[in-house]
Amino acid sequence: MTPEALRDLVIDALEDRKARDIVVLHVARATNITDYMVLASGTSNRHVKALVDQVIESAATADNPAAGVEGRETYEWVLIDLGDVLVHVMQAQTREFYDLERLWSDLPADSEQGV
Repeated sequence: MTPEALRDLVIDALEDRKARDIVVLHVARATNITDYMVLASGTSNRHVKALVDQVIESAATADNPAAGVEGRETYEWVLIDLGDVLVHVMQAQTREFYDLERLWSDLPADSEQGV
């Protein structure tokens, strides 16, 4: 599966469970860890759990199981490592506090943001 197809699969999975404020950052030129970071917000720890479960299930069904998942203890911020795509699903207040969009705002000119 191409990085772009995986990114789109993640976005579709998040949209299916009504994720809020989905943002895609193309970070391939800034890091060799991943090609895309997808950030999304959930309204509660239950909503974040539902979003995370949907992404993991969708990726596994497409023969791209998660290499790792961190943050399931509280579901305030969960990181899903899908290789070419890293997915950050957070509660709104956690996302606002860490402000990853600002942290990665100095991306190369060809980066894409937003969905």
